[in-house]
Amino acid sequence: MKTDNTPVTGIILETRKSNADELHPVKLRVTFKGDRKYYTLKGLDKKTLYMSSDDFDRISTSTNLKPLKIHLTEIEKKAMKVIEEMAVFSFESFESIYFSKPKDDKDLFSILDTTGKKMREAGRISTAVSFECALKSLKEFTGKEKFPFAAANVKFFKDYEKWMLTPKVIEWKTKTGKTKSRTKVNGRTTVGIYLRNVRTMFNQVKPVGVLYPFGKSNQGLYAIPKGKNVKKALTQADVAKIASYSAAKGTFEQKSRDYWLFSYLCNGINIKDMARLKYANIKGEKITLIRAKTAESVDEETTIDIMITKQIGRIIDLHGNKPGTSDQYIFPILYQGITPEDEYRLIQQTVRNINDNMTNICKELKIDRATTYTARHSFATVLKRSGASVEFISESLGHKSKQTTQNYLANFEDEEKKKWANMLLPEKDV
Repeated sequence: MKTDNTPVTGIILETRKSNADELHPVKLRVTFKGDRKYYTLKGLDKKTLYMSSDDFDRISTSTNLKPLKIHLTEIEKKAMKVIEEMAVFSFESFESIYFSKPKDDKDLFSILDTTGKKMREAGRISTAVSFECALKSLKEFTGKEKFPFAAANVKFFKDYEKWMLTPKVIEWKTKTGKTKSRTKVNGRTTVGIYLRNVRTMFNQVKPVGVLYPFGKSNQGLYAIPKGKNVKKALTQADVAKIASYSAAKGTFEQKSRDYWLFSYLCNGINIKDMARLKYANIKGEKITLIRAKTAESVDEETTIDIMITKQIGRIIDLHGNKPGTSDQYIFPILYQGITPEDEYRLIQQTVRNINDNMTNICKELKIDRATTYTARHSFATVLKRSGASVEFISESLGHKSKQTTQNYLANFEDEEKKKWANMLLPEKDV
């Protein structure tokens, strides 16, 4: 059901205006909160589109006008997609995204820059940051502001990967003028993230006359590196130690510990999903949500149900916003009317605070470091070790495939391995 807060699109014939041939311009109309804006369109010949009233009226029924009908339908679909992806609608942002064109569609850096800006305008800040970091890194490697697709070949990406994996000394000046330095080391995971963005640009632009560089290395192509899947799950016993840790009441340490436990207990949800939870997500004895990552990347949204245990309830009661109306965020991380940029900043800040405090807690407990990333892996792995099926774990995590779930499951403890190894040929007492 459309409301005044939902932008509405339409293809119209502006009969108030006409050219020398008494034809009228065809325009895209966008209506939002009673305001209307009209955007001039181009036809199949790339020229401003004019039509007679008769032709416009029969565009849906005339065989001769079918290609133009398809063309106009695609134009409106594009506008609707832009609107759907915008976190907050404004005509200015819509125009910036809808009509943006790369300065040079043969220039890889220009395409990366334009895509990053589109993601930022659409409120997809995390994705925008990924593109921006990839562009900054490639510019640093090449020392250039422009770089053609044609030059981004297999050798170029191999050289870039080698450069990225080479330790670099970073120097900077303090406020007192003292020079400090540190060694920066990029991992294969970072290389993979950056170059998957580049591959996406190749797939979208399909630059003419340029050999596609990505594929299997044994076929002479460049294989984007995959980060080593380091298993980062805690045992159930270590999680119990964290839960029993004596943190001073009302401190950031206590809040960080409880936020970590909430993430672990709530199907390993990430902090972004946790921060976005509202009391409206509580449906009786369970929390129902759609993962932000899933909502942005797949056509069919996946709903996750989390049963509210006593431990989860206690954390909400202790740290939750009051009075707990349906439109309130459960936790005091975000606030109403927040911009996408501020949301991204506050979530990143919360993740850092949790990780810093959890690092100190784990040192005190003499257990492996537990980060927000660990909480999700620990949830999945503890369930696996307790006998839960991969299908159940996959559904709980909101995954589309069991293979994705397998990547989250850590190895069994050494004690378990020893038990089964000794079963192969039990030792006899001499």
